[in-house]
Amino acid sequence: MQAVVAVRQFNRFYTRQIGLLNERLYDSAFSLSQVRVLYELAHRENVRASQLIEDLSLDPGYLSRMLAGFEKAGLLRKTAGKQDRRQLLLTLTEHGRAVFGQLEAASSRDISALLSNLSPSQQKILISAMSDIQRVLGDDAQCNSIYLLRTHQPGDLGWIVHHHGALYWQEYGYDERFEALVAEIVAHFVNNFDPKRERCWIAEKDGENVGCVMLVKKSKTIAKLRLLLVHPSARGIGIGKRLLDECINFARRSGYRKVVLWTQSELHSARRLYQAAGFRLIAKQTHNSWSREKLVAQTWELKL
Repeated sequence: MQAVVAVRQFNRFYTRQIGLLNERLYDSAFSLSQVRVLYELAHRENVRASQLIEDLSLDPGYLSRMLAGFEKAGLLRKTAGKQDRRQLLLTLTEHGRAVFGQLEAASSRDISALLSNLSPSQQKILISAMSDIQRVLGDDAQCNSIYLLRTHQPGDLGWIVHHHGALYWQEYGYDERFEALVAEIVAHFVNNFDPKRERCWIAEKDGENVGCVMLVKKSKTIAKLRLLLVHPSARGIGIGKRLLDECINFARRSGYRKVVLWTQSELHSARRLYQAAGFRLIAKQTHNSWSREKLVAQTWELKL
């Protein structure tokens, strides 16, 4: 009986703490259930209503009315399946993705405000406790995907340089001159940092840094994405996409009209992320660098 009381007490505290009792989330026109469905539509391509019903345990009639409302508002597009035209596939429109981007930014802002009151050690305790709850209740797969996304702090920039140097040597054979290039990029970021228009994000899992990315100012209207990296121990759980999404959303909020990036053609996983986010290849050039010959440098851009 004491365990039941304790769990109910925690549920009351947690729902109040993160605003789940509010009829509308993030001062928007959307309820918790609507935001949850929009999240699934934003992160899955061509999903069927039956999949949402099963995965989210939603009433079919309730979901049908919700999707009809999304379609009427121009957030959702329905297309017939190629294999079975009776099966309707659901995809967010460009307007729908923009609306969801605003909700995602508001969510990140609220959680960041919550975490800002905690020290780094307290944040680690919180994330660890969340992992323990999911592990005990049996969701090991979801537990393994828990990570913290935050802005940089002392010590992180050295981690970025070290892990770029070590991992690019191990995986691509880039010598210490590549590490020196990364150090120059990091030093320029620190020495010219504009907190209103530039940002560095760190992904942290189980108390350890596992990913990073920077967005820096190239001009008044153009931002440059730099140093996207996910450690091998944390790949496959969506950290790279999340880091990229944070950059894009921040660039939009900061008033940039375009995001550009420079990469190498052999970085296949990163290139797939850029393509999925809407970047397009605009230039390429062969070069010999970092003890490697005939590398193909690529420039990509995303119009916001």
